[in-house]
Amino acid sequence: MSSSQENTALSDAPSVAVVGMGYVGLTLASLLATRGFRVHGVEENPRVVRSLDRKEVHLLEPGVETAIEKHLGSNWTVSEAYAFSPEVAVICVSTPVNDQAVPELKNLKHASAALAEIIKPGALVIVRSTVPIGTTRKIVLPLLANKKVRLAFCPERTIQGRALRELVELPQVIGGLDVESRQAAEQFFGRFAGRLMPVSSLEAAEMVKLANNCHTDVIYSYGNEVALMAKEFGLDPLEVIDGANINYPRPDLAKPGFVGGACLTKDPYILFASFDSARCSPGVIRSARILNEKMPREIASHLLDLLKRTGRDLRGLNVLICGFAYKGIPETDDMRGSPIAPFLETVRNEGLKLTGHDPIVRSEVIASYGVQPVSLEKGFSDADAVIFLNNHPNYASLDLASMIKSSPRLLVLYDCWRIFRSHPALTGSNIRYAGIGYERP
Repeated sequence: MSSSQENTALSDAPSVAVVGMGYVGLTLASLLATRGFRVHGVEENPRVVRSLDRKEVHLLEPGVETAIEKHLGSNWTVSEAYAFSPEVAVICVSTPVNDQAVPELKNLKHASAALAEIIKPGALVIVRSTVPIGTTRKIVLPLLANKKVRLAFCPERTIQGRALRELVELPQVIGGLDVESRQAAEQFFGRFAGRLMPVSSLEAAEMVKLANNCHTDVIYSYGNEVALMAKEFGLDPLEVIDGANINYPRPDLAKPGFVGGACLTKDPYILFASFDSARCSPGVIRSARILNEKMPREIASHLLDLLKRTGRDLRGLNVLICGFAYKGIPETDDMRGSPIAPFLETVRNEGLKLTGHDPIVRSEVIASYGVQPVSLEKGFSDADAVIFLNNHPNYASLDLASMIKSSPRLLVLYDCWRIFRSHPALTGSNIRYAGIGYERP
């Protein structure tokens, strides 16, 4: 894999193995199949393979279902086996963190070793999984070294709900082991991406992904910090944030909210694992992650406090929880990093009756959290309190006035995303309206 290696150009539509049919791999495979590539998806979870064989999608992402319907079984196959030797192999396996917040790289090691068994010399191997800085060189390269393949790290940076569009529109960051590896990766992504961003090394590309996501985590944590400070002074954090942002030519302050999803909740820990803490400790990023992780419990405690101040015994009060997915816009059914689990840990032992609703998440998933799934109408009619944990557009279009009228017992409406900030149905109401860092006077 030196610069003296023969520089063989990729074919116009190279055969591609996409290893891992989770979110990153499935969306990439969907796009490649629609662009005419011959794609083989490798997935070691037999339930996912069986689901795809039936052309059933195991995650919600616009465009993926159509791609599966049109291309799976023709120019796109999926199995548990590394079924052929491709020109390009893209590793998209999960790299979770464990209970001690330490990255687990066994999937990456296994995929690299399995590819080494079938890959041909001169093929291009791209790592797309998020990893600690230095991992591609230290772990993947030794496993593939005997095959003299070209090796690149090219991070996935799409947002859920827009993945197929962003795979084409976003700059594709490309770091190669050497010049030939980088050029081969540029050829591959140049087949479908509108803009390429080559960087000097594998490590630079690895750090780009981590720097992006950790920056987002820090930005959101600042909005949460402002909200908690505003609460201490009885101020409306959105008034403060709007006042700071409007027509001011500096970076906007983020609004308060939960920070979830598969990436933002784990990537800071992947970054931390890149460093010897004795030499470097990313303190701002670490503090941001700690603050964002405490927000679901902070909001749960605030809700309980509001209910206690109504003078009623908490035991037996009905609380409707709206929004179980980690975000509402763009809509998703993804529960990874959702605030629901830590929220429930805080309220669970207070004797509340908990019901739940989500426009996308299935009833059986809601029930798996020990919460009774209900319609919005039923939930409101029985509710002593309603909390909106995400901001799905369906909630913004809710006929709130009618819902409130149907609920003679409603005492607290907790709007984490301030969807109903200026809603006329709340004007003059006896309802205690609150949000993150805010209580209506």
